Amino acid sequence: MFKPRHMVMAAAMAVAALMMIAGQGRAAPAGEGKASDEREQKLIDVLRSDAPAGEKAITCKRLAVYGTKDAVPALAVLLVDKELSSWARIALEAIPDAAAGDALREAMGKVEGRLLIGVINSIGYRRDGKAVEGLVVRLKDADAEVASAAAAALGRVGGAQAGKALEQSLTGASVAVRPAVAEGCILCAERFLADGNRGEAIKLYDAVRKSEVPKQRVLDAIRGAILSRGSAGMPLLMEELRSPEKGRFEMGLRVAREMAGGEVTESVVAELGKAEPDRRALLLLVLGDRGDGKALPAVLEAVKSGPVNVRIAAARVLEQLGDTSCVPALLEAAAGSEAELAQAAKVSLARLSAKGVDAELMSRLQQSSGKSRQVLIELVEQRRIDGALQMFVGYAEDADAGVRSAALVAIGAIGEGKQAADLVKLLQKAQDAKDRGDIEKALMALSSRWGEACVGHLLPLARSDDSGTRIVALRGLSCCGGPEALAAVKSAVDDKDEAVQNEAARTLSTWPNRWPDDAGVSEPLLALAKSGKKEQHQVLALRGYLQYVRGAKKLKGDEKLAKVNEILPLVTRAEEKRQAVSVLGEIRTGGSLQALVALAGDGAVAEEACTAIVDLAGKNMQGVSKEERQKALGMVVEKSKNDATKKKAEEALKGIR
Repeated sequence: MFKPRHMVMAAAMAVAALMMIAGQGRAAPAGEGKASDEREQKLIDVLRSDAPAGEKAITCKRLAVYGTKDAVPALAVLLVDKELSSWARIALEAIPDAAAGDALREAMGKVEGRLLIGVINSIGYRRDGKAVEGLVVRLKDADAEVASAAAAALGRVGGAQAGKALEQSLTGASVAVRPAVAEGCILCAERFLADGNRGEAIKLYDAVRKSEVPKQRVLDAIRGAILSRGSAGMPLLMEELRSPEKGRFEMGLRVAREMAGGEVTESVVAELGKAEPDRRALLLLVLGDRGDGKALPAVLEAVKSGPVNVRIAAARVLEQLGDTSCVPALLEAAAGSEAELAQAAKVSLARLSAKGVDAELMSRLQQSSGKSRQVLIELVEQRRIDGALQMFVGYAEDADAGVRSAALVAIGAIGEGKQAADLVKLLQKAQDAKDRGDIEKALMALSSRWGEACVGHLLPLARSDDSGTRIVALRGLSCCGGPEALAAVKSAVDDKDEAVQNEAARTLSTWPNRWPDDAGVSEPLLALAKSGKKEQHQVLALRGYLQYVRGAKKLKGDEKLAKVNEILPLVTRAEEKRQAVSVLGEIRTGGSLQALVALAGDGAVAEEACTAIVDLAGKNMQGVSKEERQKALGMVVEKSKNDATKKKAEEALKGIR
């Protein structure tokens, strides 16, 4: 069956790779010639032997690398073999010697059906000019698949004789073969074009595009006809760009991207004013891909007015073509009410790389107000323009709420530790709930990035008369870390305000997640777990303490066990018991095993404890006797109600015995 062009090209690439490998294989260092000859002879001997077909197939693949004309006779014999013909062709396609081509041409007169199609394909891959006459004969074969293969092969071989035969066959070939003939014509035209023979290429492309062949072949021929003509192909290009057929219009767009020269840009720009809005948007994208500055005035004009989809496309194109002259129009669009257009304009402004854009944006920022100022703040922040931070701090007190919010977001995104002091002052003055929320977010962002550098600025907030402000301080301090921050959080557990107490307890409990290497949190967590005024605080502290023990890298196993044992009497809820089981299951000591055995008697966590016991006792544990492990596993077999856990325990027991 005739292969689609992409399959043929993929196969050709594979053959080319094999031929490259073959060439590399023959470029053996001096002194290796004899060894190479001996290796090839051994492979030839395999082909001539009674070896199984599979072994011969692999041998053919090796001959694609190591074979020379000496291997051709043995390979030629296999071309009539239904099992091995394709394998032999792999080698013959790769062997550069003319003898390989002779063998394939000779076989073309001996085989038929699928074997013949394969031989014809191989001749095409080799681009064997001596085979043209034979292929022309096969072009008229009664078997449509054979004729189709011959058409493709002629196209691949190329040349005047092949081109003439293919062109003549376009009108005379059967409906089944004509698509392949069209493909062959296009391949042949490509060869002509590559060799500088534009006239013959144009002749074939025109023949195909005017013939009754599949639409895709017509489109391929149109593309070739335009590109091969160069500037003389402009009328044909415009015909495609104006075609009511979607496929032809899309082919015109493709070719407009491929063709070089200012004339193409000018023609596409001229077409903008005549096209429907949907097509106008696509033409704008073509101009963007061409990257020709001549199109800038037209694209800029398209941003300012017209259907929204066209304006969006133009805004996106200005990212590629734009310069400082585009800033006003893009800013107007970015501050407008059309959400998608505004976003496209913002993206383009953020990505404009032309010289002077940063200075232009900064200049406009200082003169702006309202929505425009908000947009400019976002852009200056995204572009990380130097010198903007202090301006943002000032705009955080702007009369416009949107500007204030944008400024605070920008400070949080690019601010340094010292900006925390500015945010603290703003928070102490802020009355609006939205402003306070934005300031808090900015403080969290700065504190997370700059850590302990922000602690000194946050501590005054922790002593504020306003409980809400003290809560903000706690959240910021948790982002900073360090001993000063931890001490302030610990102190806040006894705050006069219940909401602050709750926030402090929550912050302490999550400290080990944020700062796993901070051992200083263990003491306040343990104290809170033991003597917290609220059960809620004790529970949070228990969870935080167990999390600390689990993640503490500097604690040895026995030390971790001692800390868990100290806190176990305080653990009364199932959830915390499960957490304790999880921690114990990672401590590989006999004491941990004993603690888990005890917890296996607690109905709330019995199964979790049994699972942890199997994981521990099922493996060798330093300092734990075989008998202790067996006893623990035996208990699991006896008490567990989970069949899978029991089975694992039984298997572990067998392993110990």
